[in-house]
Amino acid sequence: MSIARRRFVSLLGSGLLVVPRAAGQPGQLPLIGFLHAATAESYAFDAAGFARGLEQQGLVEAQNLAVDYRFASGRLNQLAMLAADLVRQPIALLVAGGAAAAFAARAVTAMIPIVAVSGFDLAKLGLIARADRPGGNLTGVSFITAGLMHKRLDFLRELVPATRTIGYLAWDAHSYASDAALLRETEERRSELRAAAEALGWQIVVGEVGADRDYEAAFTKFGERRADALVVAPSAIFASDADDIIALALREGIPTMFERRADVAAAGLISYGASRSEAWRQAGIYVGQILNGAKPADMPLVQSAALELVINQAIAKSLGVTISPSLRAQADEVIQ
Repeated sequence: MSIARRRFVSLLGSGLLVVPRAAGQPGQLPLIGFLHAATAESYAFDAAGFARGLEQQGLVEAQNLAVDYRFASGRLNQLAMLAADLVRQPIALLVAGGAAAAFAARAVTAMIPIVAVSGFDLAKLGLIARADRPGGNLTGVSFITAGLMHKRLDFLRELVPATRTIGYLAWDAHSYASDAALLRETEERRSELRAAAEALGWQIVVGEVGADRDYEAAFTKFGERRADALVVAPSAIFASDADDIIALALREGIPTMFERRADVAAAGLISYGASRSEAWRQAGIYVGQILNGAKPADMPLVQSAALELVINQAIAKSLGVTISPSLRAQADEVIQ
């Protein structure tokens, strides 16, 4: 765990970042609730982006704003209980990290403003009426997770030219997504991988993880089927268990494509996907605007389009992978 992550988690545990105070009373800070589907550690990399967005609106946590945090740590069946606990507090606004958290937040309140951050389109999920005019108490930021698979596989092909079989670490969609719309979106990501791999003439090995979170079994399957490289599906549960996934990928020597920069900073090989920090910055701006009187019903869904390619040079060396000059030139960051 990086110093930044340790500091954030330490502050969270000490209560310095959890400052529940009654909103609207003289001398007391406005309070927002914060519900996240993954772990505090996985969010720590995004926290700076959220803080920047708040600061752009003149807000600084623990100075003129209080935040009451709840993290489900990948246990999505706990989100409903955590959301209900938050709305029992005198919160002025509820932040939801991840689509499952957004569903849980909306289920417990139709009145308290909600700002959601998700890799899925909130309109396609049915959480808002329209992207340009949400129409209810929920708005937020969608960052890109769809339409990236061809590019991810192209980057993997540059790193591992001999690839013929690609592994896909996926969550059992029926366990992961209780909502039909979220289930469809999850299955679309898998179909996208299948189409991209078939276009390259690659075989696909799917290692599906269920509620038992048995990653050993998935990686055993990748080994038995001789997967040359691996792609990790977007998932709050995988973000929560990133350290375990990274350790197994390194142990088995499988070059692995992640979605988040955070996983590469934590010793993953490569990531290509949305800048979570930028998406959270935009969410912080929306939080500030709502606290200043804006109505979620009138605030268009923000489509965060910032993408980043990140490669860990030390991990590439340990795996015997060469970063070509072309790939290095395309990278937004090469971690030394």
